Amino acid sequence: MSIPKDGTEIKIFNTLLRIVALIILKLFTALYTFIPECGKLNSEKGKIRGQTMAEKKEIFLPYKIIEVPGYGEYEEKKSRFIAEIVPATSEEEAIAFIDSVKKKYYDARHHCPAFIIGRNREVTRCSDDGEPSGTAGKPILEVMLGAEVTNAVMVVTRYFGGTLLGTGGLVRAYTQAAKAALAKAGIKTMRYGTRMTVGIDYPDVGKLQHLLGTRGIVPSDSRYTDKVEFDICIPAEQEHEMEKALTEITAARARIEVTERGYYKE
Repeated sequence: MSIPKDGTEIKIFNTLLRIVALIILKLFTALYTFIPECGKLNSEKGKIRGQTMAEKKEIFLPYKIIEVPGYGEYEEKKSRFIAEIVPATSEEEAIAFIDSVKKKYYDARHHCPAFIIGRNREVTRCSDDGEPSGTAGKPILEVMLGAEVTNAVMVVTRYFGGTLLGTGGLVRAYTQAAKAALAKAGIKTMRYGTRMTVGIDYPDVGKLQHLLGTRGIVPSDSRYTDKVEFDICIPAEQEHEMEKALTEITAARARIEVTERGYYKE
């Protein structure tokens, strides 16, 4: 581009330069403003999207509970280990049970507890109660964790037999006592599912009973009046499949009502 020498041409040239410079300045200003706003918008979208995905991805995993308390014993070189496990849904309940065991076996030397609280095992506690560190409470807790139980407390009481067992002997004894108590306990699996009432006509009763039987589903209640109703619990992921199956076997005559969604004993 040649630089004009005439005065008029110089003025026109300078005017054009100012216009071009102004356009460039506005473009940079707009770009500067746009980029942070995009970042903010994307950040907000990411936040919202993240929350939504987290909600969608929330998984209600099954867990095991103690329905019937368990009692077990183990003896090693005349030392007697008495284990008891019961349900507990809070730390307060667990501590109350530990205190009751101490009172019951007030003359014993050690009462070693362990408990797990919460559907996702949010709280885990254990104590060696005077035994060498890591030889009592931890082995008991590991047995409970291995059995995948929660909302439970176990106490293993030891009556000293006069002979030192050593670290390995103590770990083995407390482990075996804990396993003995768990073996005698009634353990149930809690599964997240759907409770529904299925209403059918009498001609469809046999079809429904066959469907439930093949899937291992036992109705929690049934009512026979002018029509028939079955209350059933199924895993949540099977809800739509079950509705489809009920519709097919009854030719869409089944009346299906979802009454609740939550955990139930399997």
